[in-house]
Amino acid sequence: MKRRIASVVMAGLMTLSVFGCGSTPAATTSDTGSAAPETKTETTTTETATTTETATTETAAASSDEQITLNMWCIATESDSNRHAYEAAIAEMAEKYPNITLNWEAFENQSYKTKIKAAVSANEMPDIFFTWSCAFLGDFVDAGKVYCLDDVYKNFASELPENMLGNTTYDGKHYGVPTTMNIVGLFANMDLLGEVGYTEIPGTYEEFIACCDALKAKGIIPFGCAGKETWCVTEYLESVIEKSAGADTLNDIFLGRATWNNKDVADAVDTFQGLVNNGYFDPSGIGLTNDEVKNNFMAGKYAFYMNGTWNCADFASNEEFLAKVKVGEFPVINADKAKLGQLIGGPSDTLAVAASSPNAEVAANYAMELGKLICHYGYLDGCGLPAWTPYGDTSSVNPLTQTVSEIVSKADNFVLFGDTAMSADSANTYLSYVDQVYGCLLDGTQFIEGLSKDIQ
Repeated sequence: MKRRIASVVMAGLMTLSVFGCGSTPAATTSDTGSAAPETKTETTTTETATTTETATTETAAASSDEQITLNMWCIATESDSNRHAYEAAIAEMAEKYPNITLNWEAFENQSYKTKIKAAVSANEMPDIFFTWSCAFLGDFVDAGKVYCLDDVYKNFASELPENMLGNTTYDGKHYGVPTTMNIVGLFANMDLLGEVGYTEIPGTYEEFIACCDALKAKGIIPFGCAGKETWCVTEYLESVIEKSAGADTLNDIFLGRATWNNKDVADAVDTFQGLVNNGYFDPSGIGLTNDEVKNNFMAGKYAFYMNGTWNCADFASNEEFLAKVKVGEFPVINADKAKLGQLIGGPSDTLAVAASSPNAEVAANYAMELGKLICHYGYLDGCGLPAWTPYGDTSSVNPLTQTVSEIVSKADNFVLFGDTAMSADSANTYLSYVDQVYGCLLDGTQFIEGLSKDIQ
């Protein structure tokens, strides 16, 4: 098994602490998780003209008269916050390389996880593909299906710090191109909080609960959560566990260094379920998608929305809503075990290249340059903090993303999203248990006992 060591330093912005991705078993041959109906968007981009090329771009484009077609899969659907960043980046690449045609398709998040795993198993991968880092990509690396980027990385080392590659480095070799990093943020509609006397997001858990009670008494639903997409539930549950049991405890469990059979985790699960049973969550949310829940939040149906900070882009693009929304950190529940500055998230969104690609070297250089551009445009749009060193005029970055930058700059510990940090089989099992917790079919004790038995 392979050791993953991850360190995060926000290039040009702030320095963060070291965290690890741990070890994962070899890739599985099938995906046992259920998937939502597939949403697919297909675009074909044919590159058109540039007059100047550096040594790097000459390598990436191969010979200028050789026509090459590359295929790419990603999750930047029409409704995805990163859609514009992908479109802008691909358009810029189109101008730079007249001899490369990029055919790209975008798929809904959950269905994509099934699709890419099946493609890896069948050795039917596109040349370039989006992936999550750590164990998710690690399974594909273990199976020998991913092209090593070590030689290509040398051309980009001055722009992509080595310490941003920890989550995509396996046995000392680089296999992924990071784009942005994100954390789970606590978004609040301050107009709704203002109706119950709050001008800021509550800073302590006691104040937070009092705020939820006041909202509920006024007929305002505190939380919206997309039960139809279980990863959305983990945004809430993992934050509650981390702020109850501590970041180190949760990280060790995700990485297989500690057992799930932990009373602090059981208590945290009961705390989360208490929020559900107290009526803080929209009961109809269990059958909604994330897009539906996010739209409800922006429409004023919920006071709080816990989700990735990539949402800053969509919130900032709505001038009316931007004036109402703030982002903060989920409060500490157990100060003996946890503290502020312990966050869920880190560098995860990644591009990788299939080892089976007939144009793997060209695809690797192309993916590197494309990843840099997606990072650039995504940062300007507010879709996350940059993994690559920022360049150009960044003064237009929206205030929500600037607030996230401040939160991250004060952080001292990160726990990567559980379904990314764990191996594929373990992640599927974990998500199944999370789904049952949200549906109030399991309590905290049953959650930890079941996972400690089913995840080895």
